Amino acid sequence: MMPAARESLLDAAYTALARRPWAAVRMVDVAAAAGVSRQTLYNEFGSKEGLARALVRREADAYLAGVERALATNHDARDRLTATAEWTASAARENALVRAMLTGCWSERLPSPTLSAVPSTSAVPAQRRADGPLPSPGDFVALVRDRAVAVLAGPGTHKSEAAELARSCELVVRLALSCVAAPPGEGGVADLVRGALHRQLV
Repeated sequence: MMPAARESLLDAAYTALARRPWAAVRMVDVAAAAGVSRQTLYNEFGSKEGLARALVRREADAYLAGVERALATNHDARDRLTATAEWTASAARENALVRAMLTGCWSERLPSPTLSAVPSTSAVPAQRRADGPLPSPGDFVALVRDRAVAVLAGPGTHKSEAAELARSCELVVRLALSCVAAPPGEGGVADLVRGALHRQLV
């Protein structure tokens, strides 16, 4: 099957989920919306649970790709971390699946696949990956922190400086997550992050 058809099915599932609870989303409707047969859908994802895992995996990947873009925005470490925090808060605000993954709070409307790997018999590489472990909120904190450190630490960064940088990056990620749970007032995420980093980064 073409990767484009897989994306169309995931798009159709995401659109269906925006309109009704996951329990009410029917595989036949997802297939019809994507313009493929129900058999094609089952061949690709195996089951509704497989579709849910693939959807969650895709949204996780899209969030992490956004983190990469935010970290690549400019040269100043504070600005890069602020952009990462702002992206985290906006992605969670606009995408219920991202919000659930980052906070661990899965509403009844959403699919809530187990985060541990499930046995996979799929011949589709993308589905085998989706059947693997899905990131927990703690995994996201570590992934974003480590990516930020990798981008911000220069080749000659001393071990103690790298440890300090890791603490600052983790602080920013956790601040961003707190903004997801309790949106900040005027000034928003950026003011909070800049204030927190004021003494952290030179």
